[in-house]
Amino acid sequence: MRAKPLTPIPKPPEVYTVSQLNQQVKRLLEDCFPEIWVEGEVSNVSRPASGHCYFSLKDQHAHIRCALFRTRRPLLGQDPTDGNHVLVRARVTLYEARGDFQLVVQHIEDAGEGMLRRAFETLKRKLEEQGLFDPQHKKALPSIPSRVGIITSPSGAALRDILSTFRRRFPAVPLLIYPTSVQGAAAATEIAAAVRVAGTRDECDVLILARGGGSLEDLWPFNEESVAKAIFDCPIPIVSGVGHETDFTIADFVADRRAATPSAAAELTSPDATELTTTVSRLGQNLTRQAQRRLEQAFQHLDWVAKRIVHPQLRLINAEQRRTGLCRRLSATVLNQGQQRRGVLMQMGARLWRQNPSAQLGISRTQADAWTTRMSGAVNLHLERRRHRLAAAAGRLHGVSPLATLERGYALVTDADSGHVITETRRVKRRDRVHVRLARGRLECIIDEILEH
Repeated sequence: MRAKPLTPIPKPPEVYTVSQLNQQVKRLLEDCFPEIWVEGEVSNVSRPASGHCYFSLKDQHAHIRCALFRTRRPLLGQDPTDGNHVLVRARVTLYEARGDFQLVVQHIEDAGEGMLRRAFETLKRKLEEQGLFDPQHKKALPSIPSRVGIITSPSGAALRDILSTFRRRFPAVPLLIYPTSVQGAAAATEIAAAVRVAGTRDECDVLILARGGGSLEDLWPFNEESVAKAIFDCPIPIVSGVGHETDFTIADFVADRRAATPSAAAELTSPDATELTTTVSRLGQNLTRQAQRRLEQAFQHLDWVAKRIVHPQLRLINAEQRRTGLCRRLSATVLNQGQQRRGVLMQMGARLWRQNPSAQLGISRTQADAWTTRMSGAVNLHLERRRHRLAAAAGRLHGVSPLATLERGYALVTDADSGHVITETRRVKRRDRVHVRLARGRLECIIDEILEH
């Protein structure tokens, strides 16, 4: 019986623990969803002792759990209430301990205000794309304005705060109010018109656009496009001080500077009188110290110059003394140089006299005479010695001379043609001519006969 082949056991799939799965799902949710806006009806509100607030948001078909932590509750002003229709800004996450899908709430507002919020965000994106928020268009504020314009309601608390701030900080700055409504259906048109009037008149160095706090609906005139365009086109720098510190409007983004409150806007546009007084006092002290230092340096320079200044009479006396001294030195130098030149001249005269041709000629003549005498004696002596040597040599030569032999009767025979001495008969033949030298005289002979013996 043949054995069946073994079937490989498949590798088991990856197994997650519950905690691992919840962690993975939480990361996926938080990575995929940024902060989002969710609209719904509040239900099941609970406020445990921990200080957090938990509730659900629901619509006709579903609901979702929400968590509002205690660190955010004071920033919202009021807690959610059952039955309210709200708009929340929240982070999507998962509560790992129970695997509950939930929203962590960051902001909550009424649903009607949420519509305005969406309109606000839409207009903000539009104007930002058009470049109305670009920092390169922002104008600088004057450090000490000659006049400040205020665009606000003449009956509002914002104007009182601004006036109070200016009286406290720098009451010398003139203020010009451009009255306008800051709330209501016609407020946006009036605000835009007031901004254009202030820019056309050009009466101020800087403008403050201000309003007190309120809801988003109350502040909505400052979120209108017409107001934003008027602020952007205004040639005068504008400081926006609308609402409270947490309130932001479109006017804040378009304005050249944004202040948290109307009072803060007044502080941005008004110099601090106390600080200016301190600065002026410090500058005055610095100026005084610099002036004193300059005066001290000038006095020192004056003393130094005074020491260098000499009375003209004293300068003449000093000049006369220098002239006398220079004359003495000049005379001494000339005298000394004259003596030196005289000594050099005498030395050169003596050398020149020694080099005189007449003196040299006499000396040379004397030396020539002496040398001539000596040379004559030497020549005579040399000649005498040579004469004796010659006589002795002649005697010796005569003793060996052929002439002496010839004197004894011998003769010297030479060939007439070659002049060779003939010493034997075989060197000649008959009819040859020969010369015969005698002691006195010579003979020319022709050989007639040759005898061997």
